[in-house]
Amino acid sequence: MKLLTYRSEEQLRTGLLTEKGILPLPHSMDEIIQGGTSLLDELKHMAASGTIQDLLQEQEIRFGPCVPRPGKIICVGLNYRKHAEESKMPIPEYPVLFNKFDNTVAAHQDEILLPAHSKQVDYEAELAIVIGKTAKNVDKEEALDYVFGYCAANDLSARDLQFRTNQWLLGKCCDGFCPLGPYLVTADEVGNPNELGIRSYVNGELRQNSNTADMIFACDEIVSYLSQHMTLHPGDVILTGTPEGVILGYPEEKRVWLREGDEVTIEIDRLGRLSNRMKQEM
Repeated sequence: MKLLTYRSEEQLRTGLLTEKGILPLPHSMDEIIQGGTSLLDELKHMAASGTIQDLLQEQEIRFGPCVPRPGKIICVGLNYRKHAEESKMPIPEYPVLFNKFDNTVAAHQDEILLPAHSKQVDYEAELAIVIGKTAKNVDKEEALDYVFGYCAANDLSARDLQFRTNQWLLGKCCDGFCPLGPYLVTADEVGNPNELGIRSYVNGELRQNSNTADMIFACDEIVSYLSQHMTLHPGDVILTGTPEGVILGYPEEKRVWLREGDEVTIEIDRLGRLSNRMKQEM
C-alpha cells in the first residue's frame, strides 16, 4: 500500500493511494505504523469498499511528510561504493552514522530554504527505512521483518557547514533538510529493498542514477547493526546513504551548488518521485 499525509484545514490527515484516487483514512500515520498487520488488513478492506465519492485527487491536496513525527532520524554516510570513491574517502569498515532532527522533516512539494549562512547546499537521493516494530539485537536474517515500509528521502547537505568541523551534524540539520515522501510504501509492496533503482534530477537534468545494490551495507545489515547498539521503535526513520553524482563529487571548478528556483527530484523504483523547490533564506 502507498500511504501519505495531506494538509486539510490546518490539520494533517492520512490517506491511502488507490488506482482511482486518495482514500481519506480515520487513523494517524503514527497509529498505522504502530498498528501492525491487523490494521493494514483493515485498511485494505476500507480501500476495497470505498466509493468514488470518498476519493481525493493528488492535484487537489497539499502533501505532508509521509512520516510526520519520526522518533529517531538516523543516517548512514558513505554507504555506496562509487559515492565513497567520488568523495575520495576509504570504504568504511562499519556503517558511518550521524543523525538529523525533527526540524529537518519536510514534505513533497514543500519549498526548502537555502540557509543564509551557507553557499554550498547539495542534494542526496536516499532510500529511507521506516521501522514498524520495536527492534533490539535482531539478526540480519530477520531484520527486515521489523520494517514497516520505505520512502524516498533527500538528505540535503550544506557542505561548507558539514566540513567546518569533523562532526557533520551542522551541515545536515538545517530546517527542511530531510524531505520524505511523497508516499510511505509498505514493505510487502516494495519487496527486496536492496535492488531498487535510485535517481536524482535537478531542473529535470539527471544527476544520480544508481541502484541500492551498490550499497556497502544493505538494508538488513543496517537495521541489525543499529539494533545491536540502540533500540529501534516504530516510526524511527533510517536514511541509508546516497549514490555517486552529488555536487561534492564534481571537480571543484564544475561545482554549481543549489540556488534559488532549483527543483530537486528524488526518484526510487516503486516509491514515487519526491520534488522540492529551493528558495534562498534572507
